[in-house]
Parts: sequence; C-alpha cells; structure tokens
Amino acid sequence: MMQTLTVTDMHTGGEPVRIVTGGYPAVPAGTILEKRAYVRDHLDHLRKVLMFEPRGHYDMYGVLPVEPDLPGADRTAGFMHNEGYSTMCGHATIALGRYAVDQGLVEKKEPVTVVNIEAPCGLVVASVEVRDGKAGAVSFESVPAFLYARDREVTLPGVGKVGFDVAYGGAFYALADCRQFGLEFGKSRVRDFVDAATALTDKLKAEFPLSHPAHADLGFLYGTILTDGKDAFSSEPTKNVCVFAEAEVDRSPTGSGVTARLAAMYAKGQIGLGQTRLFESITGSRFSGAVERTTTEGGHDAIVARVGGRAFYSGKAEFSVEPQDDLGRGFLLR
Repeated sequence: MMQTLTVTDMHTGGEPVRIVTGGYPAVPAGTILEKRAYVRDHLDHLRKVLMFEPRGHYDMYGVLPVEPDLPGADRTAGFMHNEGYSTMCGHATIALGRYAVDQGLVEKKEPVTVVNIEAPCGLVVASVEVRDGKAGAVSFESVPAFLYARDREVTLPGVGKVGFDVAYGGAFYALADCRQFGLEFGKSRVRDFVDAATALTDKLKAEFPLSHPAHADLGFLYGTILTDGKDAFSSEPTKNVCVFAEAEVDRSPTGSGVTARLAAMYAKGQIGLGQTRLFESITGSRFSGAVERTTTEGGHDAIVARVGGRAFYSGKAEFSVEPQDDLGRGFLLR
C-alpha cells in the first residue's frame, strides 16, 4: 500500500478545492517557485492520484499547503489541476481563507481575520468575515494586475478574425467576447465555449509570446476567458467562463480571471476606483470585484483588485493506491 493521503474538499462558486491535509511527502525548503518546480519534477504522480479519476475528474482542482518562505505569510499554497500547477488561484484563495480560520491556523479576530497567503505569483491578502466565531464570506487583495496587450486580433480557422486582450491577474489570460464565436450565455453549449476558448488559447500560445516583468516562470498563457462583452461599468452582472490548463472549465467566475478582467477594464476606462462589479459564472455563482488602488509592475500601469466570494465544505476523504492497481494511479476521460 502506498502512503495514505488525506484531504478536505471544499468548493467556491461550484469550483472544487481539494486541500491536502496529510500524508504528502515533505517538500524541501526554498522559494515558492522552487517548491513548485520540485513538486512538479519529483511528486507529480501524487497530483495525478488526487486530481485524476477514480478519485477526481477532468476538472478537479487542488491545493497543496507547504511551509511559507515569504516574510509575513501565514500559509503557502501550491495549486494543482489536470495539466500541472497554477501560479495563482482566486477561488482556492477564498476557500483557504475560510479553512485557515476554521482550523485555527491563524488567530481568529472579529469582524475580520486577515490571512496572508503566499502563492507562486506573490503574497495574496485574504480578509475573512467572522461573526460569532464562524467564518463567512472572504475577499482577497490581488497581486499587481495589468493589461498586457490591448485590442489585438488573430484569425482562427472556421471563425475568422477574433479580437482579444491579454491581461495578468496572477496568471495571464486572453479575454474575448464570446459573441465573436456565435456564442451566447444561457443558450450555447458549454462544450462550444470550451472549443472556442481552447482554439484561441492554442493559437496564442503558438504565435503570441508572453513575458512577466518579475519572474520568467510566470510568463505563459494560462487560458482564455470568454465574456458576454458587457465590460463597461453597470449594476448588471457580467458573465464569463474561464477555460484554463488542459481545457479545464472553471465553475466559478475565476478569481484571478476577475482580477485580469478588472485590470483590462480599468485600463480602458470602463470601471473606476472603488466601483464594485459582479461577475457571474456558467453555474450562476458570483464574485464581487473592485479596483482597490493603482500601482505599477515592471513598467506596466497596474491595479490591486479586491475579489470576494464564498466557499463551502463538501467532505473529507482518505486515499490510497494498492500496488497492483495501475488505473488507481490516475487516468482521465472526457
């Protein structure tokens, strides 16, 4: 029998968060990016055990807590999914904020407990509402986010010319109006959104090089966010779907994606400081998002966003793999 792995499962806006709570081998000391590289190079078989079938599924998402390296960090999170390891995850940050308060990993304070979470992209500050000793809604301050490329155009086979932006919100995303693909939220199939977003992501990965001003490891396109095109500020929620990693579909509005959208919207004059906008996912779940302040990042005009939502518990589990069980080591079907 292999070493037993224990987890606590949560979800934020319908998007799973599988938090490793025990049994994972120790990760050597180093920066968070060095730890991410070590886990990727030496322990990736455990990601497949936890994320893939028969214990997970194609769209599973997980968190590996490791020892903090950044001064002032309360927790450090390695994020994992069907393809590998994320640099940032807002929906998991929301879940981790509540989890840290509930598990006594930080000192509980009312009405708000602050949890400093070190992500591969930097320090993310979560604010957890606490009332009568119970944790509730969570919001977080993003790392500096910025519009990287504005009003670009590419030609896709079978579609034609497609306009897009690229923005960074802890990870790089292409942002495009879904109507360019003949899609409409509430009427088009999720499968069609996935195919359209994947086509744009693949095209840009091949033809549109990216670079992050601080860390080379952050300079890659994580996915595409298709929107309803309603970017200008309104009291009406704006809908989007994020397709990331290996065509994985986010059930939540996507915390880092909302951050990237806010950076693009602010740069285009479509939202002002302190204005709160609601972002709705394909499940109908919503995150709030606002531009909290402006800053710079490596020569880019940037913002710090505040994104908020709620996370809920869905269970606990203990996993193992028998030596003769090849399928138990993980497989994926879609």
